[in-house]
This record gives sequence, structure tokens and C-alpha cells, in this order.
Amino acid sequence: MELCDRTASELARLLQKREVSSREITESVFRRMDEREEKINAYITRTRELALKLADQADRRYRHNESLSPLDGIPVAFKDILCTKGIRTTCGSLMLRDYIPPYDATAVEKVLKAGAVLVGKTNMDEFAMGSSTENSAFGPTRNPLDPERVAGGSSGGSAAAVAAGEAIVALGSDTGGSIRLPAAFCGIAGIKPTYGRISRYGLVSYASSLDQVGVLGKSVEDCALMLGIVSGHDKKDATSAHTKTPDFLRSLNKGLKGLRIGLPKEYFVEGLDPGIKERIMAAVSLLEDNGVHIVEISLPHTPYAVATYYLIATAEASSNLARYDGVKFGFRTRENVTDSIMMYELTRSRGLGKEVKRRIMLGTYVLSAGYYDAYYLKAQQVRALIKADFDKAFEEVDCMVTPVSPCLPFRIGEKITEPLQMYLVDIYTASLNLSGLPGMSINCGTIKGLPAGMQIIGKAFDEETVLRVAYGYEKSIYR
Repeated sequence: MELCDRTASELARLLQKREVSSREITESVFRRMDEREEKINAYITRTRELALKLADQADRRYRHNESLSPLDGIPVAFKDILCTKGIRTTCGSLMLRDYIPPYDATAVEKVLKAGAVLVGKTNMDEFAMGSSTENSAFGPTRNPLDPERVAGGSSGGSAAAVAAGEAIVALGSDTGGSIRLPAAFCGIAGIKPTYGRISRYGLVSYASSLDQVGVLGKSVEDCALMLGIVSGHDKKDATSAHTKTPDFLRSLNKGLKGLRIGLPKEYFVEGLDPGIKERIMAAVSLLEDNGVHIVEISLPHTPYAVATYYLIATAEASSNLARYDGVKFGFRTRENVTDSIMMYELTRSRGLGKEVKRRIMLGTYVLSAGYYDAYYLKAQQVRALIKADFDKAFEEVDCMVTPVSPCLPFRIGEKITEPLQMYLVDIYTASLNLSGLPGMSINCGTIKGLPAGMQIIGKAFDEETVLRVAYGYEKSIYR
């Protein structure tokens, strides 16, 4: 097995024993990029020179027994929506194709302070608007398991990079499923924590009440390791929670016996691929064999989640993306213009892609006079009902198990011309962003060579139980 195919946890142990060097690991990752990146297109920007410099620094620390964390010397990638000082941050858009931030996002800062080696910024749907990473101005990311299929979105580049060995672990963002869906489609692990668990400072905004930073890794242990490093209160982010960061790694080995896991009946209805349902029910049986109690529960407002999500998310996007006007920073049209209004119009027409413009127009409409109460306000009321469903269900269970996606990874181009079909891919994931709850995707088998994802949903700020269940399942299938 190549070093780039090993987990972060395995590599950390090898580094501690000095059986490998960070430079060897980093060079292995870049060799894999050289072999596969042209086909996969997981990256927008690669930072080879910086990475080798950081790897050499990590090796010096190990030689002097001064390692900074278990992540020290491990190659990582950041979704290109997280600001990186001195390294361009494009958000997958022509609007920001040459933008170089003057500061690091808090999550980025924490990872780099832990000694990680930055290998690049990953591809994504433009401004995180999409479920397939086909909406990037830099071309689609392809699934490493089948390059004719999508990698999921919007953090498709991060997921594909980890799955292909082009990174060991990665940061992504999740507004309606953008970590969990790519993790499921690429057959890896990915966790979206509770809203407020990780600082959003330096995460370029799409929908501020829904956006969250999260982690993608080859294993549950890798996700727990990275999550522990990036979590914590940040005074720069008003939505950052004042909660203590648990020892996520320690929670992994608590076992499964006695846990009550809910199966929401609304998540196992018509429209779910029968093969995915079969794999999840097999996983549930395995969990039962390990002492878990399965309880059927109901989340009655689930059918309204996608409509509610796309009303709130587009409304917030309309507000957040108003800053891209060609005046202060970013792309500005080079065409001859006669006044500022013409400059705004042409800049946005040329600088933004179809899906982003579609969502801005939808959001502007639902916020407009005469429609605010009928759409946006109503969506906020339904959001409260969706959250109440989860609160009531969690009185009976410790966590929940559901599908991540109703379908397997689809072919490139299959849904891109049908926005409503694409939006329905988020049907099992958007509810967690609306309610702010933690959720994790783990692989639960394959169907005709394509991975199926299982979602584990936890109570607010109870990522420990989510990780515990995911690790217990992972451990059982590799026993």
C-alpha cells in the first residue's frame, strides 16, 4: 500500500516511530496527483513548493521530539471556499479567480498550527451551490471510483482528493449536504458538526445560518482527529458556540451496547434506491448484533425540508452575494461600460455561473415586497417545525440512522440540466442544516461497484455519539 493510501491515524503512528518522514508522505501524495489529477480534477490550486517546505519543518520537529499534534506532518487539503492567506481562494468562480485573501480562516489557522502540510485548495460547485461539483468554473470533479460519474457536491474536490490518495484528510463545508453527499459518493467518511462547533470565520458565505465547516477522511478515526483540532469557540465568529471541545478520539471506544438508534420512517419511502436501502438495513442488523436497540421514529415534516431549504438558502445567498459587484475586489468586466449599473450587470453576468444566478434570482424573489411573508417567513416557520420533530424524536433515541442520498453516484451531465432533480438529491441531508444538528456519512457497502452512504444523526453538540456509532460499525465490518 502506498503511503498516500493510508489513513492519517496510521501515518501519525509511523511518524511518531520515525518509520516514515513527512516529506516521504507528501511526495507520495504529489506522485498520486501527477498520476490521477488530470482525470479527476480535484484541485483548483496545488501548493507543492509550500507543502514540501512544511513537510521538512515537520520532520525537524519529529527529530527533536517536538511534534505539535497527531496531525503534524500529515498532508491536508482545504476546500477552496476557506480563506488562505497568500494563496488564492476562488470559491470555484470566475468572480474570484484571482482573489488572494490577506488572512486565514480560523479552521485553516488551527490546522496549520497543528503542523499539517497544505497540499492544495480543492474544487467545488461555484460558491458551494450544487450537489455534484459540476458547477465549478474550473471544470467538474470526477469520481475516483468511476470517472464517468460525479463526486458529489459541493465539496466534491475534497472528497475525491481523499478517496484518490491526493490528500490524507481534508476540510470542506456543508450547507445542505455538501460534505456528507460527496463522502457517500466517494466511499469515504465525512462529518458535518453541530452549527457553532467550528468557527465560520474565513468561510466565504453562501447561506450564513446553514453554512458549516466539516471534515472528510479515509476513516472515522481520521475525522475524529481532525474535528478535535478545528473545533472550539472563536471570538471572531458571533455564531461560534461557547462549548468545551470533547476528546473525540476517546469517545470512539465506548462501544455500542445499550444505545438506542432511531430509524425515521419518512426516510425509507418510495424514491430511495432499493439497493441503498438494503445496504443500510444490513448495517442496522450489524449494529443490532453489537447491542444496539433499534426504534422506529417519525419526523413528519421531512417532506417539506427541500423546499424550505431552497427558500432560506437562496434568500441568504441573494444577500451574501450582493458584495460581488466588480467594485471592491474580484472580477470586473473588461467591456466598455457607460455607467455603474451597466458595469454591475455585465460583471455579474460574466463572472457568475448559471446555477449561482438562478439561486440569486430565486432568493431575491422570495425576499421581495409582497412575497416575503408567503415564502421566506413561511419557510422559517417550517424550519422551526423540522427542528421540533428532531427534538421530540431525540427524547426516545440517542441518534438516528438514515440514507445520505436517494441515489448512487450519477453520471456526469445526467442531472445538470434538470435543477429540480438535482435539488432532490439533498432530500436526506438538508434537514440537518435547517436544524443545526451533527451528521456523518460512512460507507456501508457497494452496489455494482458504486458506494452507498449511511448517515448517522446526533443530538446538538453530541458528535461523540455520532462518531462512536460510526466507529463501532466501521470496526465491526473490518473485524
